[in-house]
Amino acid sequence: MEQQIEAAMDKVYVLFGLEILKIVPGRVSTEVDARMSFDKDGMIAKAKKLIDMYKAAGVSKDRILIKLSSTWEGIEAAKELESKYGIHVNMTLLFNFYQAVACAEAGATLISPFVGRIYDWFVKNTDQKTFERLDDPGVKSVTKIYNYYKKFGYDTVVMGASFRNTDQILGLAGCDLLTISPGLLKKLSESNEQISPVLSEKLANSSDLEEVTVDENKFRWEMNEDAMATDKLADGIRRFAVDAVKLENLFKQKLQ
Repeated sequence: MEQQIEAAMDKVYVLFGLEILKIVPGRVSTEVDARMSFDKDGMIAKAKKLIDMYKAAGVSKDRILIKLSSTWEGIEAAKELESKYGIHVNMTLLFNFYQAVACAEAGATLISPFVGRIYDWFVKNTDQKTFERLDDPGVKSVTKIYNYYKKFGYDTVVMGASFRNTDQILGLAGCDLLTISPGLLKKLSESNEQISPVLSEKLANSSDLEEVTVDENKFRWEMNEDAMATDKLADGIRRFAVDAVKLENLFKQKLQ
């Protein structure tokens, strides 16, 4: 039964992706089960299977982003998928500068740093409960990553995600991509504020950031030193896993 359920879940993921691709002109992300977040080989195998399923449905791999957790194993899986198989990845659950550097060094197509979840952690765990637009910890994190990528010539796309308010969005105006909820899009459409780019390659090149190299030891140490990133990565994996189990249980009920 387990193999049946796994196959059914993969089919559902791809069917959802196919429906979205009928609407959007670009790419769609399909996520590998978060319970594989520490299984490099498992993530690679699942990514290849999903891409094969899209191919069988007539969709090129160039329209698919395989979404992986930004664990060290996930980043290593991304490196192999991109370089060996030409499979594009979207690195999710990214909260830390060194995570981002490792993703870029691995050749990841796109990263999705979670602005709002970083903000949530600081509101919950520090005395400061409100932030000015450019002092928001999530905005500052993505700004640093964007500037680093542009200054040192990385092609990895920065797509800010998980916004809590329009100030966070406006604080990242000029970022490569932003994924914005309908509610916040509506608020932006109703605003009369003149929007100017905050991020740009020119500004990035004038930043005082220095180039770093992130191997496994560096990655694990920097994550260990970053309580927010460690907490939010673990929490995100658990939450994504819970959703996968909910779907799994629905299939179990159908197959009984």
